[in-house]
Amino acid sequence: MDEQALLGLNPNADSDFRQRALAYFEQLKISPDAWQVCAEALAQKTHSDDHIKFFCFQVLEHQVKYKYSELSTVQQQLIRETLLSWLQAQMLNPQPEKTFIRNKAAQVFALLFVTEYLTKWPKFFFDILSVVDLNPRGVDLYLRILMAIDSELVDRDVVHTSEEARRNTLIKDTMREQCIPNLVESWYQILHNYQYTNSEVLCQCLEVVGAYVSWIDLSLIANDRFINMLLSHMSVEVLREEACDCLFEIVNKGMDPVEKMKLVESLCRVLQTAGFFSIDQEEDLDFVARFSKLLLVHEDDDISSNIIGFCYDYLHILKQLSVLSDQQKANIEAIMLAVMKKLTYDEEYNFENEGEDEAMFVEYRKQLKLLLDRLAQVSPELVLASVRRVLSATLQNWQTTRFMEVEVAVRLLYMLAEALPVSHGAHFSGDVSKASALQDMMRTLVTSGVSSYQHTSVTLEFFETVVRYEKFFTVEPQHIPCVLMAFLDHRGLWHSSAKVRSRTAYLFSRFVKSLNKQMNPFIEDILNRIQDLLTLSPPENGYQSLLSSDDQLFIYEAAGALIVSSDYPAENKRALMKDLLTPLMERFKVLLEKLMMAQDEERQASLADSLSHAVGFASRTSKAFSNKQTVKQCGCSEVYLDCLQTFLPALSCPLQKDTLRSGVRTFLHRMIICLEEEVLPFIPSASEHMLKDCEAKDLQEFIPLINQITAKFKIQVSPFLQQMFMPLLHAIFEVLLRPAEDNDQSAALEKQMLRRSYFAFLQTVTGSGMSEVIANQGAENVERVLVTVIQGAVEYPDPIAQKTCFIILSKLVELWGGKDGPVGFADFVYKHIVPACFLAPLKQTFDLADAQTVLALSECAVTLKTIHLKRGPECVQYLQQEYLPSLQVAPEIIQEFCQALQQPDAKVFKNYLKVFFQRAKP
Repeated sequence: MDEQALLGLNPNADSDFRQRALAYFEQLKISPDAWQVCAEALAQKTHSDDHIKFFCFQVLEHQVKYKYSELSTVQQQLIRETLLSWLQAQMLNPQPEKTFIRNKAAQVFALLFVTEYLTKWPKFFFDILSVVDLNPRGVDLYLRILMAIDSELVDRDVVHTSEEARRNTLIKDTMREQCIPNLVESWYQILHNYQYTNSEVLCQCLEVVGAYVSWIDLSLIANDRFINMLLSHMSVEVLREEACDCLFEIVNKGMDPVEKMKLVESLCRVLQTAGFFSIDQEEDLDFVARFSKLLLVHEDDDISSNIIGFCYDYLHILKQLSVLSDQQKANIEAIMLAVMKKLTYDEEYNFENEGEDEAMFVEYRKQLKLLLDRLAQVSPELVLASVRRVLSATLQNWQTTRFMEVEVAVRLLYMLAEALPVSHGAHFSGDVSKASALQDMMRTLVTSGVSSYQHTSVTLEFFETVVRYEKFFTVEPQHIPCVLMAFLDHRGLWHSSAKVRSRTAYLFSRFVKSLNKQMNPFIEDILNRIQDLLTLSPPENGYQSLLSSDDQLFIYEAAGALIVSSDYPAENKRALMKDLLTPLMERFKVLLEKLMMAQDEERQASLADSLSHAVGFASRTSKAFSNKQTVKQCGCSEVYLDCLQTFLPALSCPLQKDTLRSGVRTFLHRMIICLEEEVLPFIPSASEHMLKDCEAKDLQEFIPLINQITAKFKIQVSPFLQQMFMPLLHAIFEVLLRPAEDNDQSAALEKQMLRRSYFAFLQTVTGSGMSEVIANQGAENVERVLVTVIQGAVEYPDPIAQKTCFIILSKLVELWGGKDGPVGFADFVYKHIVPACFLAPLKQTFDLADAQTVLALSECAVTLKTIHLKRGPECVQYLQQEYLPSLQVAPEIIQEFCQALQQPDAKVFKNYLKVFFQRAKP
């Protein structure tokens, strides 16, 4: 190893040495055999420097994580032996390794475990335990390895691919079957043997038990032997916090409610007898917080977030009582007051730069909101009266009241909408006293002038609340102008805070859409006032627009909704929509020309983004239309056809294809709904451009467009579909057949998603009565398509795709499987479709415990039933005399299977088929 470079690993080394060490690390990661040097250095204890040892583990970690499959069997064996040798050496070292080295070693062990346990190293834990025995240093490492393995398998903060998630599930299942009882026994022995001699190891072991209990059989831990051991640790000061957490995980485990109640009651009795409920105010607060989380008995403010659960459960009990005592009513009031107090922001809350503390408070508010909801279920009158009192008192003097008190008063009114739920937001009808109270509070809010309060939290809460209670304005429409002005001036869309402007854009859109009938007198004024907000931001550096392009979408949507829902005649609506969209089209043409000439890639990207935004804005205006009829009634068809002709040339632009195609594709989706058959002349040319130079993602996004056209227009688009069917399939097959690295997870996932899209396309074609589109592709192509569907049903372990394939097969059998079907299809049924219905469920990857797989099996049953329906006794004869005997199925089971298949109730056969394959699989 390069000793000079290694000097840079020392934290005190100068920057040149550190840079050299980093470069050396990168060099070793690329080198095919550098890991062997590091493995030897660890096994031979060549280096005493802690940072070099850590460095060697990092190199090994990289090898195992990213390049393990490149190693030969002998080299993989060498890594296993190196780690075990290093572990063995730790038993004899005069001093234990530093904590950071032990943790890194544990990570490497864990990575090797998830890679090898299912295939090459099933005795992983046996080998580790045989090395460490009960040596305290060995036990320390063993427990660290277990925590690292748990982190790899179940840590929700780690993002896993679907493949890794499947692997992790399989590892946990295998561990439960093969080694978990032995591991649990080892934990008990550690807790027993070290209970008086090594508190650090005991705390580690309790942490391991707490982590693993969430996914192993609870009865292995929740038994007298283990629980008594844990309770004895509750009396030991250095152990009790970890013991509390461990008990909490046990109680928190999902289990049968009756069994859980018994467990909790028995724990309560034991803890009470042991005096744990008599907590001194001077107690260690960390312990009290953990203990309250476990049993929810303390009332200290510092641990109130743990007490919320207790209050919630207490209110749940009160809700079931028909009459409440005075004491219970007093308790409810006390909880209500506490909720109102604790909802309040403190002075330190940073609204401009929200960090971890702020995120924790937001989360805490969500818990308090659930508590308020439960309070309202128990005593709605109390909650309503309390909020009304607070709001009225606060808004009378809002100018001299601190922002957090004003914000919480308005927030409580906002929260009432969910605490006192009604259907479709009808808060101002029905129960007269409640409707009158809410109406009074809303009137107070909108007439108080509090929308002018100079704090973003109050401004936002005001707008959130008026939108949540938009039905108030149908009862008292005289307040609409003052609220509209708040939206349209410095309090809302022109506010100095970008955060307020952004949220207000969304809320404004909701407000005008929900009150469309009341908006008529204000439409032209609103459209004039928002004119500046509709400008397409130029892609010039440094230009700061008031709203982001995402926010502008809401303004365009609001403008479209105002025009369409107005009482204006059609020609006025057409003129207004033209005024709205023409500037976009003109700007689009200019920007597209600029893009074609742009040389700089960054400039190209920003121009393409602007073009995409223009198309997106036009799409968004069309959301006001539900179908072609409404577009025609408003006289707007011509405007949108102009948009189509303006936007489609972008598809032939050779630059920034992804961005441009995505925008135009979305617009086409909308126009199929809004213009219906008027859009059809544009589809062939658009499709041709979108199929050029395709990647998997392009095809995935293009196929839903074709599916939409096929499902909507059916026979009308048959000639177009027949023409583009094989070009589309060739593009799909070409991408699917492209070679990819074995460990390239993203490429594998993209192919899986494309395969699903391909089968969804075939399902749409067959399900829309368009099977002739496939039939007319020539015998060779038809066979190729059918074979891919059989492969999809059998060969790929993807239950979603398998389900779709069986749906396609059953549909084709229904259409072509009769006596007058295409020549050769009956043979195909018996040679390929029937076998697929057995080979797929018999695969080890076909997991009958998985919900998606059960759905695939259900469609497999439908396919077999359809074959029987179309071919009759011939099908039963084939199964009885040829196919099932070839699978070595016993005669009595064959008889049973054929009887179930002939049952008229399809559900009977579906249930039978699941049992049949459960018995057939080892």
